[in-house]
Amino acid sequence: MVLVSFLWGATNPLIKKGSSGVNKIKCDNCILQFLSEIHFLARNWRYVLPFILNQSGSVVYYFTLQQADLSLAVPVVNSLTFVFTALSGWVLGEEIPNKGTLMGMLLVVSGITLCVFDKVTNFNTVA
Repeated sequence: MVLVSFLWGATNPLIKKGSSGVNKIKCDNCILQFLSEIHFLARNWRYVLPFILNQSGSVVYYFTLQQADLSLAVPVVNSLTFVFTALSGWVLGEEIPNKGTLMGMLLVVSGITLCVFDKVTNFNTVA
C-alpha cells in the first residue's frame, strides 16, 4: 500500500511539471485542440515517464486490493498519496509545506496508525 501511495503521490508533481506548456496550444476546433494536446503530451518524456509510473501504481493497487482489507487499503493509500505528493512537491522545488500542511500530514499518519492498529488488534482477538 505504501508503494502504491508513493507511485501515485511522488509522480503527481512530476506530471504537473511535465505537462507545463500544454496550455499554450491553441486550436479553433475543440477536437483538434484535444488531439494537439494529446500529441504534445505523448511526445514529452517528462510527462510520459511519470505518467507510466503513476499508472503502474494503479496496477499494483489492483493486486493489493485482492489481498488487503478494503476498509483499510483505500483510506491508507489515499491518505499516504497526499503525504507523498506534498513531500515530493517540496523536494522538487514547489511550495514548502506550511504548518497547516505539516499538521495535516501528522494527523493523516496518526489516523492511519490507528486504523492499522485497530485492524491488527481485532484480527488477533478474532483469531
